[in-house]
Amino acid sequence: MNRLLTAVLLAVILAIVGGCSQKKVATIDQPSADARQSADKTTGAEPLKKVPTESVTSLDKDEKDIVPAYVKELQSKLQDIHFAYDKYNLSDEAKTIAKNLADVLAKNSKIKVTIEGHCDERGTNEYNLALGDRRAKAEKEYLVALGISSNRVEIISYGEEKPVCSESSEPCWAKNRRDHPVLAAAK
Repeated sequence: MNRLLTAVLLAVILAIVGGCSQKKVATIDQPSADARQSADKTTGAEPLKKVPTESVTSLDKDEKDIVPAYVKELQSKLQDIHFAYDKYNLSDEAKTIAKNLADVLAKNSKIKVTIEGHCDERGTNEYNLALGDRRAKAEKEYLVALGISSNRVEIISYGEEKPVCSESSEPCWAKNRRDHPVLAAAK
């Protein structure tokens, strides 16, 4: 399983790298310090002075790094929904957990949620990605049925790729069969 995953990841990386065009960047030759001093003497210009700089926060930061404190606090109160082996239907307990998420979303209209579907390690990568997707869709459909706008709920499947437990045992596998909600401030 690990060799197959490694081979697939390597193929994807090679496809991405191979498909990227290389950009040529033009460079401007900087005059040497002697040439600048010579130019300053002939033009009468004053030598350049170093301008103090302040540290600037990068605008390229990942959005996950810029999460308002109230969203983090709400996130900490949410629970994962767990599923039976090879199932994606919501149990009564799962519906209660989803209802709590719907209440949070209803009270905070500027928050969106991404439902992450996860599986245990058994089954093929493709099967587990599809099962994780069905699990996330089941929760999204329930949230929409409870009155949450579908454009505030996104889904993604990680299949078996992000386990919370790595032992090969039923208690561990049960922890990995889950939907995990991730809140974000709406733009």
